[in-house]
Amino acid sequence: MTQSSSTVGAAAGYRPSATLPFAAEFRRQASRRRTQLALGFMVLLPLIILIAFQFDSGEDDRNGGGEFASLSDLATSGGLNFTLFALLVSASFLLVVVVALFCGDTVASEASWGSLRYLLAVPVPRARLLAVKLVVALAYSGLALLLLAGTALLAGTLRYGWEPLSSQVSAQLDPGEGLLRLLAVLGYLAVVLLAVAGLAFLLSVVTDAALGAVGGAVLLWILSSILDQITALGGIRAFLPTHYANAWLGLLSTPVQTDDVVRGCISAIAYATLFWSLAFWRFTRKDITS
Repeated sequence: MTQSSSTVGAAAGYRPSATLPFAAEFRRQASRRRTQLALGFMVLLPLIILIAFQFDSGEDDRNGGGEFASLSDLATSGGLNFTLFALLVSASFLLVVVVALFCGDTVASEASWGSLRYLLAVPVPRARLLAVKLVVALAYSGLALLLLAGTALLAGTLRYGWEPLSSQVSAQLDPGEGLLRLLAVLGYLAVVLLAVAGLAFLLSVVTDAALGAVGGAVLLWILSSILDQITALGGIRAFLPTHYANAWLGLLSTPVQTDDVVRGCISAIAYATLFWSLAFWRFTRKDITS
């Protein structure tokens, strides 16, 4: 039996594929304060919104609160509508920050603590270390999204009841169909946020400063959103990662509009694949000194 070059001279029983198990890394990240605070806030935010509605005096409606006020009215008309409102107010910034935190902090924090080289000295193959960290970061990002939506749905249903889903772009949908539409919106947001995850993960590999990776990803996402508002750019805007960020509204229309949803999914997956490929290429070739 021949041995691969990566295991020649290794201790008996050493298997590269058995190093740094997913469960071990998942537990490591779960014990970190930033993970606990981020997930805790995902649970807390819908409750804060619910309490805020309880103290709403209705003055915004009388003074012409505009589109946001009308969305607030819909939010209190059922658990599904409350969940949709919670996702709406979170999607453009909060969820971007949370995903950037999980994916941008994962490698850069190890480098800033000086523990990255010790993980590689275990030895954990570089590609495996990066793959495990990426999968765990994506798992926590998905968990954060589910906690936000799940808490909002539970709290909203208990407070406002199990009512039809309403929106400004469609007629009322019965609760069963409304739940399916809401799950579709949730799935689309998860796909769109892959672009954020890819960008943050690439910056996490490039820099040893976790704050720089997280902040850089958020700032670049905001910059893309600003550029997307400049109509003078014409067709160039379609290539920006944020151009189809709000295409999920088509999933609420009657009939369902999926053209931009498909384009948005293709764009997000393409950007994420590009960023992750660059991250693996860079990490497997860089000198690890920290």
